Amino acid sequence: MFVAAEIIHGAKGHAGLAARAPWIVAFVFGLLHGFGFAGALKEVGLPEQDIPLALLFFNVGVEAGQLLFIAAVVVVLSLITRFIARDSRSRRGPWHTETLIRTPVAYVIGSVAAFWLVERVLAF
Repeated sequence: MFVAAEIIHGAKGHAGLAARAPWIVAFVFGLLHGFGFAGALKEVGLPEQDIPLALLFFNVGVEAGQLLFIAAVVVVLSLITRFIARDSRSRRGPWHTETLIRTPVAYVIGSVAAFWLVERVLAF
């Protein structure tokens, strides 16, 4: 939900925390996810001496997956942008990339995140 809010605020011209201090956002998110995954590994019964290696490979796998996902998104957005640019003479017309893609995607991200938040809170 944080990312969705940052995207929407950025589109309105307001610099959010991620724009002002991205290292803080990355640090906090990484720390929270690392603790969560380490706790899950401990619950599964993984010996304590194996947790650092498991976390390392988990992080490498996550980064590789993110890079593949970003590459796929870049290709799709490039194709969409080329299609839009070919069909519209003005880049700021009703088919502008930000209007067409960024804002609706931010709302989808926020909606999915809100659903997961409610689902996890109700699971307790």
